[in-house]
Amino acid sequence: MTTTAAQFSVALRRHLDRDGGALGPLPDWAAPAALVPLYRAMARTRAFDQKAVALQRTGRLGTYASSLGQEAVGVGLAAAMREEDVLVPSFREHGAQLWRGVTMHELFLYWGGDERGSDFAGPRQDFPVNVPVGSQAPHAAGVALAFRLRDEPRCAVCVLGDGATSKGDLAEALVFAGVWRLPLVVVVSNNQWAISVPRARQTAAATLAQKAIAAGIEGEQVDGNDVIAVRTAVAEALESARAGHGPRMIEAVTYRLCDHTTADDASRYRDDAEVSAHWPEEPLLRLRTHLHAAGAWSKEAEEALLDACREEVEREAAAWLATPPQPESAIFAHTYAAMPEELRRQASEAAAP
Repeated sequence: MTTTAAQFSVALRRHLDRDGGALGPLPDWAAPAALVPLYRAMARTRAFDQKAVALQRTGRLGTYASSLGQEAVGVGLAAAMREEDVLVPSFREHGAQLWRGVTMHELFLYWGGDERGSDFAGPRQDFPVNVPVGSQAPHAAGVALAFRLRDEPRCAVCVLGDGATSKGDLAEALVFAGVWRLPLVVVVSNNQWAISVPRARQTAAATLAQKAIAAGIEGEQVDGNDVIAVRTAVAEALESARAGHGPRMIEAVTYRLCDHTTADDASRYRDDAEVSAHWPEEPLLRLRTHLHAAGAWSKEAEEALLDACREEVEREAAAWLATPPQPESAIFAHTYAAMPEELRRQASEAAAP
């Protein structure tokens, strides 16, 4: 005889359909006046992206990871956070970083190979860009544990891609966070591609959100192109975690409309027809259509916003390009609190005329 030991389900949250129409009553906070700043932030993120890619293509910026098509994830989760929370990002969360006060100048510095770009003037305790896949998840769990030990009503928000859900780093962080009921929210930006590996070849799991269940954590799926759904889900998860109810993992289902990075050529592993099919559901178009229908946006407002974004991006890029580079000795300065003797010797040799 067998009986059911346990049953689980994964909810999918969506408030706007593909064409920007409301699927039902929207959350109380989501009046048009509150949605306009989110739209502006997504447009600002895309403008920064476009300039960064242009700078890389002309040899003035290093390899860059665009967030084209994923702007609702970064902006939505950041809008749900409190100032005192800590963001632990991967390498595609420009929208979240800009919302939280990281400047375009700082982001240009970082992607230009200058570590001063990680010395944020704004969110001082937010973590810098993390490139190794999934390795920031244990760091985020450690941050959340520190908040618990200090009895601080703060949360850590860890953002990673779908490929990271196949890494042991995330599994270990989730186990740790689940056992200790840590104030941690993990957002998986599922853009369907881990570089050239499609979602279907990464895992046989029906959802990525269900991977949290094995760790005793609630997992939820949201439409990652619906900024209302993302903000609402993350806000609820943060409120729950702050109240002592433990961590949560949110899978934001979206699509990467660009190459993995500027060092990638996505046409080698996916065809244009597949990408084109996802453009009509991209997050800026969806929210803009919704705002137009609500009478909260216009062609004139759109033109003014795009002009303002271009002006800011050009100004910040010019300031970055005019920034004197660090001396060669800077490569030795940011690894150890007390420089080891061997590294001290190398720094001395590098500084010699």
